[in-house]
Amino acid sequence: MFRHDILIVRPRVYRLLLALSLLLFLCACNQMDSAALADHSPATTTQPAAVGQKLPKLVDVGADKCIPCIKMAPILDQLRDDFRGELEVLFVDVWKKREEAAKYNIQMIPTQIFYAADGKELFRHTGFYSREEILAKWRDLGFDFVTRIR
Repeated sequence: MFRHDILIVRPRVYRLLLALSLLLFLCACNQMDSAALADHSPATTTQPAAVGQKLPKLVDVGADKCIPCIKMAPILDQLRDDFRGELEVLFVDVWKKREEAAKYNIQMIPTQIFYAADGKELFRHTGFYSREEILAKWRDLGFDFVTRIR
């Protein structure tokens, strides 16, 4: 006769299995080949107009393997190009720069953090953020950047 109580998983065992599954998933994500995604990962350097000049800064904390982060990469690159010398745009990969990412105390990725030129945090957003939404938020915060003609 078949015993149905064998199929009942104890809560402690269930939590252990869940934790191991999550750990395996995260390890697999970390080991994914990022070569295919390299073209979609935004550069992390900016060039301010003058040495020592402080600029407002947009920090995007994410990963080059996260789908919303991948979709944001070209937006960040375009913002970096369009507003060079007016806005610093920085991308921090949580997998590649764990210590730096930890400084931002984020809960989910992607997270965009808006900073004033003096370094004061002005706003945070979690999830995908379009170019139009980012620029509208900067305007709400009192910044109106001028797009350069290419």
